[in-house]
Amino acid sequence: MPIDPILDPSVLAKELSGYHLINGKLVAPKNGKTFDVLNPATGKVIGQAADGDADDVAIAVAAAKAAQKDWAERPARERGKLLAECGRILMSHAEELGRLVALESGKALRTESRVEASVLADMFVFFGGLASELKGETVPFNPNMMTLTTREAVGVVGAIIPWNVPMMLMAIKVAPALVAGNAVVVKSAEDTPLAVLRVCQIMQEVLPAGVFNILSGFGPSCGGPLVEHKDVKKVSFTGSVETGRTVYRAAAEKLIPVTLELGGKSPMIVMGDADLDKAIAGAIGGMRFTRQGQSCTAASRMLVHESLHDEFVKRLIDKVNTLKMGDPLDEETDIGTIINRKQFDKVCGYIEVGEKEGATKNELSALPTDSALSDGLFVRPVIFTNVDPNARIAREEIFGPVACVFKFKTFEEALELANDSDFGLAATVWTTDLKTALVATKRLEAGFVQVNQNLVVQPNLSYGGIKLSGLGKEASLESMLEHFTYKKTIILNME
Repeated sequence: MPIDPILDPSVLAKELSGYHLINGKLVAPKNGKTFDVLNPATGKVIGQAADGDADDVAIAVAAAKAAQKDWAERPARERGKLLAECGRILMSHAEELGRLVALESGKALRTESRVEASVLADMFVFFGGLASELKGETVPFNPNMMTLTTREAVGVVGAIIPWNVPMMLMAIKVAPALVAGNAVVVKSAEDTPLAVLRVCQIMQEVLPAGVFNILSGFGPSCGGPLVEHKDVKKVSFTGSVETGRTVYRAAAEKLIPVTLELGGKSPMIVMGDADLDKAIAGAIGGMRFTRQGQSCTAASRMLVHESLHDEFVKRLIDKVNTLKMGDPLDEETDIGTIINRKQFDKVCGYIEVGEKEGATKNELSALPTDSALSDGLFVRPVIFTNVDPNARIAREEIFGPVACVFKFKTFEEALELANDSDFGLAATVWTTDLKTALVATKRLEAGFVQVNQNLVVQPNLSYGGIKLSGLGKEASLESMLEHFTYKKTIILNME
C-alpha cells in the first residue's frame, strides 16, 4: 500500500522513533535501547533513534545477504526501472522529507533542505537509467579463444553516512550499489537518523525486502561492527579524516574495497579580471553559508587578487549581512543552525583561535530574536581577513560558517597558496581569461575543479578528492562500475 506524505515533521518524527528498518520492516533494536534526537534550533527532543549494536548489524547483514542473490539475478534494466520508480515516489514525498530533515538537522527548509530532497530523488532516477551500462568487453586475446569480461555485484555493501546532507549522501551510495545488484546496510548519522529512515521506508513500496536496510546507532557500537562483519564485502564512508582512517584500517583487515570522502579546505581563486558580481554570488553559494558552512566542499579559503581584494571583502560582507538567521522551518529563513552542541563549541572555538592568531574578524548577519529559539545552536557567519596562511583557521577544516580571505599578487602565488593544503576535495577559479582557466584546472590539486561557478554535488558529475580528502569517486557511472562491481575475466577455449 502506498505511503501518504506526512507534512508535519513533528508527527512524522514520533512515528519513526525507536526503529531500524530491516528486511522490509520497522523493527526495534534487540537491546531495547534508544537515544534522543534533538531539534538544534530549539534544543528540544523531537523523537528517539534505535541504539543499534552488533546484534542488529548481524540481523541486517543476514537479511541483506539472503536478498542479494535474487536481486543480482534480476535483469539489470529491471533493477534500474525499480530504482527510477523509487526516485519518482521520493519526489512526491520531497516536501515531507525536506521538512523532516530541516527539523532534525537545523538546515533552512527553503535554501537547503527542500533542495536536498529533490536531489535525493533525482539521484535514484539517474542511476536507474544507468542499469544498461553494467556491461563487459570482448578481448582480442587468441583467435581460438573467446575472451570476455563481465561486471559482477560485490555482494553486501555497508554504507556509513554523515549528518550534514544525510539523504543526498545516502543516495550516492545506495543508488549505484543497488542498481549494480548489491544489497545495502546503511548506518545513519546519530544526529540525523529520521529522514533517511523515512526514505528507506518509502522505498520498500518498490524494492524487495532485505535489499535496502538501515540502522541507527553510534560509531563504535554500530558502525564498527558493520565494517568488520565478515559478510560485508564493500564499505562506503563519508565523514571525518580520523574516523575514515579507522574504517580504512578495519576494511584492510578483511582486504575489502572502500570509498572514503573525508572533507576539505577548498580554495576559491578570484583573479583580477574576474566578474565580481559572479564571484560574490559564487562565494556565498560556495561557502555554503545557508548550510552554516557545514559542507566538505565549502570554499573556506578565498584567494583574491590584490586589485579586487578590498571591494570583494566589502561586497561579501554586505551580502552575508542580508542573510536571515532563524527557525529552519520558516520560509523567510536563509540560515539555520549548527548540528549539535559539540560542533557548536568546536566552531566557536575556532573563531576564538582566529582572533588569537591575529586575524581580523568580521561577524555578520544577526542572531534570531525569537525567544523560542534562545537555546538554538546559532552561530553568526564570520569572515576573517589578514590571515596567516599557516594559521590553524587557514589549514584545518572548521565545518562551520567561517571563511578566510587572502590577498595575492600573482597567479603563481595563488596556485601555490591554493595547493598548500593537506586536503584536495574541491577548488574553483574565477577569471575571464581562457588560458588562466585552463592552467588552473590542470594545476589545482583537487578532485572537483570548477571555473566561474561553484555547484554542489550533482548526479553524473564524478565527485571525490585526493590527499586527506579521501579515496574513490561518487555520483557517477564511474562510481557504479568501479566501486560497486568487480570485473570477471572469462575465457572459452573453442579448439
